Amino acid sequence: SFSFANLFIKMPTATFDLGAVPFNPDGWGPLESTADDTNVPFAPFSRSDKLGRIADWTRNFNNPTRSKNPADSAFDFTSDASFPSFADDDSSFRLVDGKPPPRPKFGPKWRFQRQLQLPQRRDEEVEAKKREAEKERARRDRHYQNRSNPSNHRRELFKSSVDIQPEWNMHDQIPFSTFTKLSFTVSEPEDLLLCGAVESYDRTHDRIAPKNERRLERFKNRNFFKVTTTDDPVIRRLANEDKATVFATDAILSTLMCAPRSVYSWDIVVQRVGNKLFFDKRDGSQLDLLSVHETSQEPLPEAKDDINSAHSLSVEASYINQNFSQQVLIRDGKKVTFDEPNPFANEGEEVASVGYRYRRWKLDNDMYLVARCEVHSVVDVNNQRSFLTLNALNEFDPKYSGVDWRQKLETQRGAVLATELKNNANKLAKWTAQALLASADMMKLGYVSRIHPRDHFNHVILAVVGYKPKDFAAQINLNPTNMWGIVKSIVDLCMKLNEGKYVLVKDPSKPQVRIYEVPADAFENDYVEEPIPEEEQVQPHADGADDADGVEAAAASTNDGEDKKVEDQA
Repeated sequence: SFSFANLFIKMPTATFDLGAVPFNPDGWGPLESTADDTNVPFAPFSRSDKLGRIADWTRNFNNPTRSKNPADSAFDFTSDASFPSFADDDSSFRLVDGKPPPRPKFGPKWRFQRQLQLPQRRDEEVEAKKREAEKERARRDRHYQNRSNPSNHRRELFKSSVDIQPEWNMHDQIPFSTFTKLSFTVSEPEDLLLCGAVESYDRTHDRIAPKNERRLERFKNRNFFKVTTTDDPVIRRLANEDKATVFATDAILSTLMCAPRSVYSWDIVVQRVGNKLFFDKRDGSQLDLLSVHETSQEPLPEAKDDINSAHSLSVEASYINQNFSQQVLIRDGKKVTFDEPNPFANEGEEVASVGYRYRRWKLDNDMYLVARCEVHSVVDVNNQRSFLTLNALNEFDPKYSGVDWRQKLETQRGAVLATELKNNANKLAKWTAQALLASADMMKLGYVSRIHPRDHFNHVILAVVGYKPKDFAAQINLNPTNMWGIVKSIVDLCMKLNEGKYVLVKDPSKPQVRIYEVPADAFENDYVEEPIPEEEQVQPHADGADDADGVEAAAASTNDGEDKKVEDQA
C-alpha cells in the first residue's frame, strides 16, 4: 500500500557544502597562502590615494579619446595578467546595437542627460512662477499699448470727477511739474478753538499679529461727519470775526498739498466773497471716500458692480477706516472733552470719537489761513497728553499687490509698507499731511484684510503700527515746505480772480489742474448739468492767460443751510 511515510524515506537528502572559509588573524583580506590564479587579486593602496567608483557601468574603455581618471586605477583590473579569462570575456562581448546614442542638436551632453533623468516638476512653485511671468508679460504689453496712445487709454479708465459744462470758462491750467519747485515756510500754528471729545487709545491693539488676528467690528450707531468748510458753524463765526482771510479743512488742504501724487480726478470748489477765500467740497464728492490702488501699475476691473472696482474699493476702504478708528479705543464711557462740544451733532446723539482743532497759520503780513483739523484719539505718555490719528490700510486681493500680508507682516513688514507706498502713495501722503496739520504726536496705521478675497463685508485686523508724522513724512519724501508752497501759490492765484465761484479740477488723463469759473448756482440741488466732451470744452480766454503765474480760486458765499452729515454705508 502507498503511504507518505514511504515516499519521504525513499527521497534523497539535499546537502549543501559551504567549503573552507579562510580566516586571516593578522589583518584584512585573504591569506597569502590561499591566493591562486582563480582568486580575485588584492590591490593594496595607501590613504593618500583617491578612490573612484567601485562599480561604474558608464565607463567605456574602447573609446581612445577618453581621458583616464587616476582615481579609478585602484579598481582597474583590465591590465592585470592574473585576469586572462576576464579579459577574453570582455573582448568577445559585443552589443546587439552598436550604434552610438543620438546626440542633442544643441547644448552640452550632460545637460541633455540631466533633463532626461529628472522628471518635469509641476508643483505649486513652478505654477506660481509661470503665472508671475504671464502677469509681467501682460503688464508689459499694456504698458507699450499705453505709450502708443496714452490719452485714449486713460480716458477709458478714468473720468472727470465733475462734468464740465459748456458755459464754464477755463481761466488757467497748471501742470504738476510746476508744483515740485515751490517752497514756502510757515510759522507754528495757533489754536483758536478745540471742539468735540475723544476716547483713549487701547494699547492692547499694538500686540495684534497675523497669528492672533482680531475681527473688525461694525459701529452703525456712531455718526461720522464730513462737513464742508462753509457749512461749518465755527468757521462761519470765525469768518464773521475776521480771524483769517482763507478758510479750509484738513481734507481739502491735504488734497492740494499732495496733488502731484494724485492720479484720479478730484475737484475743489473755490468761493470768494469780498476779501475772503473759502475752499469747499461738493456734496457726495470723491474727497469723502478713500482711494485704493490709485498709484498702482495694475489696473482694477472697470465694471462698477465688481467688488474690486475702484468705486467699490473706495466705499469699502472708507467703511473699514471708520470702523477701525472706533474699535481701537477704550470704550468705557470716559472721554476727554474740549472747549466746546461737537458742532455738528445734535443733543443726545452718539457720535464717533473725534476732536476738531481750529488752527490758524500766517501766510503773509495781512493774510491768515484757518483750517479745521481732526484728531481721533488721545493717549497719556509720561503724564502728558498726546493726540493720535487713526487710519487703516486694507488688503482686498493679494494677486493685485503681489504681497500676502498674512505671510509677510511678521517677517517683512518693511516690504509690505513699501508695496503700499507704491500702490497708495497719494492716500498715505494725505494721511501724513493731515497728521502734520493737526500736530498729532503719533499716527497709527492698521493693516486690515478681508477674511476671504471674495468677501468684502467681513474683515480682520492683522497688525497696528505707529509712526511719528514728521519721521514718516521724511520716509515717504513728503516735504512740508513744498506742501505749503503749493497752498500758498494756489491762494495767491485765486486772490487775483474776481468775486464769484470757481472750481479746481484735476485732469483725469494728465498731471495738471484746471480752474473754471462757474455760475453762482452751480452744484446746487436745482442746477442741471449737461456734460460735454473734453475736446469741445472752452479753452482759456485772454483775461485768464495773465494769471498763469498764480494758483488759487476765489469766492465764498457762506451757505445758510443746515449742517450736513455724511455717513458711508457698507
